[in-house]
Amino acid sequence: MQIVVGVAVVKDRQVLAAYRPGPDGGWEFPGGKVEPGESDEQAAARELREELDLEIEVGASLGPGVDISAAYRLHVYYAKILAGAPVLREHSELRWFGPAELDETAWLPPDRPFVRLLRNRL
Repeated sequence: MQIVVGVAVVKDRQVLAAYRPGPDGGWEFPGGKVEPGESDEQAAARELREELDLEIEVGASLGPGVDISAAYRLHVYYAKILAGAPVLREHSELRWFGPAELDETAWLPPDRPFVRLLRNRL
């Protein structure tokens, strides 16, 4: 099973979300597939560098993985920004959400359990 990492970038009790456009679109934690030979943490740092032009420090896992499909499993990690400001490259929108704004129904289904956990921890 291919691991996909999502990154909950947290700053000042807010989390960064990226909007995936299209008919099945919604908010998601930015990230991507773990390449052969990479750890989840290395993939998370690489993906955010590529997608958002951010240098991050990857922290703890946000909880157990969630199946996206029969082929993919999502793992989400906390992170903090070390350098840079988010640049919109692959998504239609970026937004910072505070705890009260984290409505999980607006998120892609695999991300929702992590949103619920995160809302209670911010």
